[in-house]
Amino acid sequence: MADAGSAPDILLVSSREDARQWIQESLRGWGRAHRLHWVPDPNLAVSRARELLPQVLLVDDELGPTDDVHTAITQLHERVPEADIIAIIEEANVAETASLAVLAGARAFVTKPLSGDTLARSIQEVLDRRERERPTEAQATPEGQIIVFCAPKGGTGCTTLAVNTAIGLHALAEEPVVVVDAGYAAPAVDVVVNARSDRSILDLLPRLPQIDPDLISGVLVEHASGVRLLLAPPPQDLANPIPVLKLYRILLELRRTFPWVIVDLGLPLNEQAFAFLGGADRIVVSVLPEMVCLRNTRLMLEHLHERNYGRDKVWVVLNRGDLRGGVSQGDIEDRLGVSIKHVVPDDQGLATHSINRGVPVATGNRRSALGRAYRNLARKLVEDSAPPEEKRSGSLLQRLWPFG
Repeated sequence: MADAGSAPDILLVSSREDARQWIQESLRGWGRAHRLHWVPDPNLAVSRARELLPQVLLVDDELGPTDDVHTAITQLHERVPEADIIAIIEEANVAETASLAVLAGARAFVTKPLSGDTLARSIQEVLDRRERERPTEAQATPEGQIIVFCAPKGGTGCTTLAVNTAIGLHALAEEPVVVVDAGYAAPAVDVVVNARSDRSILDLLPRLPQIDPDLISGVLVEHASGVRLLLAPPPQDLANPIPVLKLYRILLELRRTFPWVIVDLGLPLNEQAFAFLGGADRIVVSVLPEMVCLRNTRLMLEHLHERNYGRDKVWVVLNRGDLRGGVSQGDIEDRLGVSIKHVVPDDQGLATHSINRGVPVATGNRRSALGRAYRNLARKLVEDSAPPEEKRSGSLLQRLWPFG
């Protein structure tokens, strides 16, 4: 899912022992950053490609005992249709092999011995064609907003904030909203909304090459508020971390399907977490007015900035802002060097009661100060996503229901 100019993933299928080095040398003069992966066994090529979801597959006609490049390309084209295939063919066999490779699904072919310029040019042409064949802006389905909620430590109310804001967005914008529970080490969304289901993101992973809105819909759980949920599996069911590229793929499809994708991110900030953060339009950091949280928040913000997430992309939301004995908003802003975007009042009794009942405040106590604060955060997100002309004219505000 590389954008134009970003570093594409390339998977080489070849039984040659020096295959990776051979291709790296051929691409040395390309001048474009890329990630090269290699699988020496053609029988493992499909599973490896479905795990990596590369943009380009290089299939060498040296595939071991069978050397059946036609069959290998056919299987890869059928099972990993998102990848563009380039066949690498011995020059002496080009007449009989090249046409079969193209008929099997290859986008192009190059001949051996390889010329670095030829291979690089072929890959670039395939990537350029991929870009040209994307729907035009007029044809494309508008992509939704991805809002990632995260926190510097546990216990900040991040999940409660994410879920209640999602419910407010659904009511306010009158558009579909999906909540993704990405707290794989300690999932919580199902408890906060009292959702009982065996369906989770694990049901999507084996069928990623066929992913579409219908498949996603069959896995999502619908809450009484109308918000849809992509739940996390129980931690014991997740033997290994979900591959980052698979998370990217799911996130892309959700963005195409839903105007609003709300991600409740767990701890720690590992590569899985950055898969979500990298696709976010807005990062909402939930903090508490106490010193340990503020110390961790400062470190977290520094880490996000080191990863080139601009300060304007990150919103700091102060939860339990009027907590008795808590650090004042002014002191927090001075310590963190940022402005607090939104403040949620302290009503721990109501928040705990709502979680224990499995009824979010945004539905069960929407007129409370807490309920109004969640809706106001939703309103700010809607206003933030509006086209500049709507922000200037105020036409968006006229569509918002009262927040008093």
